[in-house]
This record gives sequence, C-alpha cells and structure tokens, in this order.
Amino acid sequence: MRLADLNAASREEFTAALGPVFEHSPWIASEAWAARPFSSGEAVFRAMEAAIAAADQDARLALIRAHPDLAGKAARAGRLTEHSRGEQQGVGLDRLSDEEYERFHRLNAAYRERFGFPFIVAVRNHTKDSILAAFERRLGNDRATEIAEALRNIGAIGRFRLLDLLQG
Repeated sequence: MRLADLNAASREEFTAALGPVFEHSPWIASEAWAARPFSSGEAVFRAMEAAIAAADQDARLALIRAHPDLAGKAARAGRLTEHSRGEQQGVGLDRLSDEEYERFHRLNAAYRERFGFPFIVAVRNHTKDSILAAFERRLGNDRATEIAEALRNIGAIGRFRLLDLLQG
C-alpha cells in the first residue's frame, strides 16, 4: 500500500484499507481520513492516534475490549484476526504446553475480573516469559493506570500494523 494511494482514497476506501490496523475498530481509520494528505506513515499513525485521543471514554473502552485474550479460547479455536494470529504466533503463544495455556487462562481471567477488559500488550516487544511477567506485575495496578497502559500498548500494536501495511 502506498501513501499516495491513501491520500487519494475516498473515506470508504481509506477505512477499508486501514480499518484492520486497530482491532475491530474501523472508526479510527474513518476519523483519521479527514487529516489527509499525509506526508508519511508516521503522520497517518498520528492522525489515527489523535482519533483515539479525541474519542470519549466509552469508545476507548470499546477499543480495549475489542482485543482478544492472549493465548485464549479464541486463539485456540482459530478465531483471531489475521493480525492478532500472526502476532501471537510470532512469540510462540500458539505453541504453549497445556500448563502454559492454563497459566495464561488463569491470568486472563484474573485480569478481566479485576479490570473489566482484556490484558493488552504489544507482543512484538516481548517474549512469552516477559508477557507473563508483565501480566503479573500489571495485575497490581489500579484501573485508571491499566486503561492508560492498554491504550499505550494498543498504540504500539497499531503502529506496527500500519507500518507493516505501508512497507509491505
């Protein structure tokens, strides 16, 4: 995908092309479209990031909740988006032992119970062990801190995905 094509795209075309960058949240691409023309992939990302920042708390929580659990039931059933599947496979979350799956399941459940949304981490910045350590460390945070941390990680995930699309 070329930047020139994005700059020339209709809102519908732009949203179709970049909608998958943020998990099940094409509204972000749709909002970012208005900031065209873009001078770089980073400028596209900043416009998408601004759309998230301008959204109300309910929309941001919906964005967080649109993400799957790491190594969760959706992953085991093959129901992840293409991006999520590739990211989780990239750090070996599709090749866990039964004991490791159980540990992820327990942590996912504890995290959801405590915060009301899934644990989100930009897995490309991690290993399986560092993900588990972050899980356990972040369970001690308060909800506001975790909302901010989830959104920060969603931003990192979105940047990776967008740059992959623009460079691929």
